[in-house]
Amino acid sequence: MEIGVTTFVETTPDVQTGEVISHAQRIREVVEEIVLADQVGLDVFGVGEHHRKDFAASAPAVVLAAAASRTKRIRLTSAVTVLSSDDPVRVFQDFATLDGISNGRAEIMAGRGSFIESFPLFGYDLNDYEELFEEKLELLLELCKSEKVTWKGKHRAAIDHLGIYPRPVQDPLPVWIGSGGNTQSVIRAGTLGLPLVLAIIGGRPVQFAPLVELYKRAAAKAGHDVSKLPVASHSHGFIGEDTEEAADTFFPSTQHVMNVIGRERGWGRYDRSSYDAARSFEGALYVGDPETVAQKIIHLRKEVGITRFMLHVPLGTMPHHEVMKAIELLGTEVAPRVREEVAKWEAG
Repeated sequence: MEIGVTTFVETTPDVQTGEVISHAQRIREVVEEIVLADQVGLDVFGVGEHHRKDFAASAPAVVLAAAASRTKRIRLTSAVTVLSSDDPVRVFQDFATLDGISNGRAEIMAGRGSFIESFPLFGYDLNDYEELFEEKLELLLELCKSEKVTWKGKHRAAIDHLGIYPRPVQDPLPVWIGSGGNTQSVIRAGTLGLPLVLAIIGGRPVQFAPLVELYKRAAAKAGHDVSKLPVASHSHGFIGEDTEEAADTFFPSTQHVMNVIGRERGWGRYDRSSYDAARSFEGALYVGDPETVAQKIIHLRKEVGITRFMLHVPLGTMPHHEVMKAIELLGTEVAPRVREEVAKWEAG
């Protein structure tokens, strides 16, 4: 069972002071968070791509590369790369470079993107949303498979037996599919035999179990060894020494972000009752002391079949020292509990 962290490198206003941290400072803080995650024994750190004022990481591979030479073991992934509006050749080259710097620890998490700011920015039509992702994923997988590529599509210039460099340390470079629970994307990942990441940020996580089964059936039908296909989850959360204190600390920034995005997407108002329901044992918020969070992750493993859990922290702007403490507790207190319990359960 792998345990890690994801971040969107958010720069929303501090709910207590109204201060907005600079993009540069937040990026430097995230590099420190990755270094700490490596030191406390976490398995993976993911940085998400966005192209708007309240997120600082439009280039995840660059942020991850800054941490690569300062870390030794932790895997470094995008979370996600918005492949539909990017050039697969450049994505491959960026992450192959990261793979070289980290000596084989890079991963690409490819997604269609729930935020759409990158489409007009790079000149893509949202009417081509599905077609763009399918075509560009096809090309990315070809680049991972072969040093020299011949390829032709609709939305990008053809490639005629050209070499793509540098080549990564890992052969092939790992590509995961990120999904918010879309049935089509789950089936696609299974059919292609690619690892799956589910964004479980609402409702009851156990409701994702049928999607995992659908993914495995699609993989088996396509002839892939299901036992070798990992399934990950990404969920919001925060860890403190005391559950109620952790809940009170994480709520203000969470409420702010959920209401900002909610207004953009037509969601209802997010209040404390919504938050408290989500942090219950069956909810999708992983907030509390180490034992509380560990037991929820173990439950997710047993009921849904998740083999990698990534805690998204912070949600909105929080003091850097609080985020660092949560990462420390995840690595030193939560991860050992989860690994020990999962090993016992699987052994017997």
